[in-house]
Amino acid sequence: MTDAIELDILHRSRAPASEDAPGCDSIVPSLEDNSRDSAAASWSWFTAGVLALWASVLILFPRFLLFAADESQPLTPLEAFLSLHFGIYLASLSVGTLFNIPAVEPVPAREQSDPPRHPLILSLSLASLLSAFLAYNTAGVGALSVLYAFSTGFVGVFGFWVITFSGTAAFSAKTGADKHTSAFIFGNKASASMQKKKWRKEQKARR
Repeated sequence: MTDAIELDILHRSRAPASEDAPGCDSIVPSLEDNSRDSAAASWSWFTAGVLALWASVLILFPRFLLFAADESQPLTPLEAFLSLHFGIYLASLSVGTLFNIPAVEPVPAREQSDPPRHPLILSLSLASLLSAFLAYNTAGVGALSVLYAFSTGFVGVFGFWVITFSGTAAFSAKTGADKHTSAFIFGNKASASMQKKKWRKEQKARR
């Protein structure tokens, strides 16, 4: 008899909230979401710390690659080159991980005209440009430095082009021209500034 009563009490305690208690059903999902966000934040901090540690070792102490070799063995130019640039990319991943920790507070939804941006595009673009600059000025690895510099440089330049222009067209309500266009150097007649000058002349002529 007592076993039946205990089972009945446990069953009632796990029963879903009734309609007479509004808000009770929304408490559990929010607590679960917060716990997931805190766990993701902890993972992000831990991962960023590990990546930053290895990046520091590879950039500042490249001879760590020879920890199992003789102390008199020198580090080859190729090993030093790969250690430096691999460390740069590890550092960029560490920074990108920190800047994309899930927020506990709700984030306002983006407008439809503003597409979501890749979470690592800024840190990796900066790292690519830095890596390209250092690689182009590195000697001792032959054509690898130039090839690596051009490839990573393209990644960095293309990334900043995407950050600046992709999906961010802002058209003028007066002229209809894209505000990101310019007449600088080449005198683009379809640029926003040229279209605005033309619009002002037309307005003065009408007056």
